[in-house]
Amino acid sequence: MDFFSKQNAIAVIGFSRDRAKYGYRVYMTLKGKGYDVYPVNPNASEIGGIRVYPNIREIPKKADVAIIVTKPEVTEKVIEEIIDNGTKMVWMQPGSESEKAIKRCREKGIECISKSCFILDGLKTEFMI
Repeated sequence: MDFFSKQNAIAVIGFSRDRAKYGYRVYMTLKGKGYDVYPVNPNASEIGGIRVYPNIREIPKKADVAIIVTKPEVTEKVIEEIIDNGTKMVWMQPGSESEKAIKRCREKGIECISKSCFILDGLKTEFMI
């Protein structure tokens, strides 16, 4: 499966009100490039006029990809929601990684990338259209 397919529904978990934070930047970058992207933050229903979902299960489509931009202890909890949702690809932004969460992804057959920035590394790969 391809992380960068525009056919994917992508959940950005950890969407932020702070425009300088990666949760906000990842979402806005993907949205600007025409991806089908959904912001997730349990502490907001709307940020800057953007509808925000409380968890991955609440987005209107099943997410193919989850990009996680949270603290490691939150990542560990979110991974269980991702597993239950049937999402098959996870990208953990630097600082959100957890060995426990990475291990859970491997156990469940979820493709997992970590220690690499989705914007700086991922979108500049040969897979990008």
